[in-house]
Amino acid sequence: MTNNPTRTVVVLAGGISHERDVSLRSGRQVADRLQEHGITVILRDPDASLLSYLAASPPDVVWPALHGASGEDGALRALLEFVGVPYVGSQPGSARLAWDKPTAKSLVERSGVPTPPSIALSRDAFRELGASSVLDCVTSRLPVPLVVKPAQGGSAQGVTLVDDRADLPRAMVDAYTYCDVALVEQRVVGTEIAVGIIDTGDGPVALPAVEIQPLSGVYSFEARYNAGETRFYTPARLSPEVSAAAADVALRAHRALGLRHLSRVDLIIDSSGTAWFLEANVLPGLTETSLLPLALEAAGHDLGWVYSALAEAAIHEANT
Repeated sequence: MTNNPTRTVVVLAGGISHERDVSLRSGRQVADRLQEHGITVILRDPDASLLSYLAASPPDVVWPALHGASGEDGALRALLEFVGVPYVGSQPGSARLAWDKPTAKSLVERSGVPTPPSIALSRDAFRELGASSVLDCVTSRLPVPLVVKPAQGGSAQGVTLVDDRADLPRAMVDAYTYCDVALVEQRVVGTEIAVGIIDTGDGPVALPAVEIQPLSGVYSFEARYNAGETRFYTPARLSPEVSAAAADVALRAHRALGLRHLSRVDLIIDSSGTAWFLEANVLPGLTETSLLPLALEAAGHDLGWVYSALAEAAIHEANT
């Protein structure tokens, strides 16, 4: 696909979610790479004037680099469709499905992809049924080690690895800080990888898997965005057979959720080589330490070319 340097792209970054700072960094990276290809970029924070601005001066395409609910729960994408502006990324319905981790796990599991056993618990149920009795019930079926995470959200915020049953109540409280529903998931021990997917118009393609090895042992918010706190191996140190199977699982998850243009599928590879689905991200981080750019570079892609090709794909789909 030929990139068109006469295009005008509005990159949205910032927002009001817990991931505002990460979004600003992603947006700056996208804007810089597009500008390197001669594309006119308007980088702005979404605010009360955004919709009237887009209606009065519609760009060729919007690139939402908004992490968290403001950019990933489907609402913004639905509004962009209402005002008739093409945008990069998944459509509203698919974004909503992927944004909610328990829903995404259920849909991907139906497609035949394994995902760790889990249960989603609302804050209200946790209170009304009694924290102690609920957790006793949960751990009778899901013994430690566990992972507790907000059912919605990203960047590992509110995520706790639980190795001792006594630490579970605190982990639930931490997850509820970010979302009214917490996902308690059996922890699969193995190699953590992320598989990026891009589709510039010829169908989704899996990028080389990125293996994640945080020096602290936990891929926390700090380990994700502070340079030097995590080792990344691209491609991941997996056999060709396991790598191919992981790529297939990621593509199946991408398709099961109906995702578009770009995504990142997080997997864990156990000792037998089985790839377990953890979650899918409709707007992967695009900062200087993020995984999708690492995978693109490992595949030999120029970031600016890919980002502008994705913008062209969005424009083409809106006009056909």
